[in-house]
Amino acid sequence: MTSSSPTVNRYDAIVIGGGHNGLTAATLLAQSGRQVIVLEAADSLGGALRGHAFHPGFRAPGLVHILNRLDPEVIRLLKLDTTALSGHPAPTVALSELGNPAILRGAYGETLDGVSAQEAVAFAEMRRKLVFQAGILRRFLRRRPPEIGRITLNDMTSFAGAGLSLLRKGREEGRDFLRMLLMNVADVADEYLDDDRLKGLLAFDATLGIHLGPRSPTSLLGLYYRLTGEINGAIGNQIVARGGLAQAFERAARAAGVTIRTGAAVARIIADRGTASGVVLETGETLSAPVIVSAIHPQATFLKLTDTAELGTGFVRAIGNIRSRGNVAKLDLALDRLPDFTGVSRADLSGRLVLARSIDHVETAFNPAKYGAFSCDPVMEITLPSLSDPSLAPPGAATLSALVQFAPYALKTGWDSGRAEFLAIILEKLEHYAPGLGNSVVAASLMTPVDIEARYHMPGGHWHHGELQADQLLVNRPVNQAAGYATPLKGLYLASAGAHPGGGISGLPGLLAARHILSGEKP
Repeated sequence: MTSSSPTVNRYDAIVIGGGHNGLTAATLLAQSGRQVIVLEAADSLGGALRGHAFHPGFRAPGLVHILNRLDPEVIRLLKLDTTALSGHPAPTVALSELGNPAILRGAYGETLDGVSAQEAVAFAEMRRKLVFQAGILRRFLRRRPPEIGRITLNDMTSFAGAGLSLLRKGREEGRDFLRMLLMNVADVADEYLDDDRLKGLLAFDATLGIHLGPRSPTSLLGLYYRLTGEINGAIGNQIVARGGLAQAFERAARAAGVTIRTGAAVARIIADRGTASGVVLETGETLSAPVIVSAIHPQATFLKLTDTAELGTGFVRAIGNIRSRGNVAKLDLALDRLPDFTGVSRADLSGRLVLARSIDHVETAFNPAKYGAFSCDPVMEITLPSLSDPSLAPPGAATLSALVQFAPYALKTGWDSGRAEFLAIILEKLEHYAPGLGNSVVAASLMTPVDIEARYHMPGGHWHHGELQADQLLVNRPVNQAAGYATPLKGLYLASAGAHPGGGISGLPGLLAARHILSGEKP
């Protein structure tokens, strides 16, 4: 008795991973007339946008609760339904122990409430400088990184444009850019500001999702990265995530003719003599295509799905050395009523609330993480998602979402025993700023980096798929040999947050990867 060979389905392109970057790449490839299939291991699409029920009647919005960088070119090319992006810019409330918060309005503090007139002027000057400097970097984040040893005319044009922008501002601005580029955020905040609430906010925003403290060298890069984002035409703008964005990416892909399969986990990428030619699913089914686009973590791509014998020892070592251990926990609370935060109006509860009292608060919260421990005085970003999306909670109830720093992936005592203790600490801190909140908690769900790794298939539980630090950006993201979306395997390309320009809901890795594939350039 002979066994029948597995069915082989042929496509022009196979995309591994149905997050927003994978769907972006798939849509653009399909719009060019290619037959494209997306394979998603989970039962639904969306990646970090994918929410889940964590208590009967209550849903979490997913890892993402603030949108601040969805690229306008992605929206335009995919013809995305922007209903989920509607609404006014979300204010940022820098909470205070004294109940007198500082509030940033507009696009990252175009106006301020709750601070002195002198401090508002100082913040405006600092904001102007940071937005300008971030704009220089933004030029390089919205295009494929230059290839060392092969600088193109387009690369030279981009460099020249950045130089001209500096020259127009004068020598002093140019010197300041070079001086500040690799500074720590604490020194910059101290240089301009006196208000600890504002300085704590800057320190938090610069280090969110990154294994650095505000006094660590280069930590200002994290704030620059945040300020390269754009929502609804405004740099530095932000909105609280509403339901429907994942579905908008899915609708765009289906409208372009993309075939989508969920619950379709890839077991391995087929490669022979340096060329990728298809994938094998965990069911044993084989699909073939001359183009394979991996929109999942680079370490998962090369260390789990690919035969390392096809890659080379040096490349495999470099991939294995990518720093990608998450440092943030995600808390979701089911509440029987909307909480009251001291000094915060009902209208401002619809924005984001940041609990970071000062630079020292953020720094001391980070210190234990260096040694595999969590802080007893964590810093956090809080939203009330059900205010923007009432479907997340029953009538009269509410949900609270918080990103809590710092929570090391490799907790020395282990998260099985540490989770309950950390949750108790977080709830105690929240109670201080929102008296009575503890009595309204119906259910709590705390995802540590280990849980994020398991739920979202992100090695290390790092939502950026790798640290956003100077040595893991641009021509070194994820590593130099795969920095331009092409990889050492012919026909295999990267399109996840682990590729240039990095994480966040921007769609740029998917967009730029698809453009490179369609350009027909050789790897």
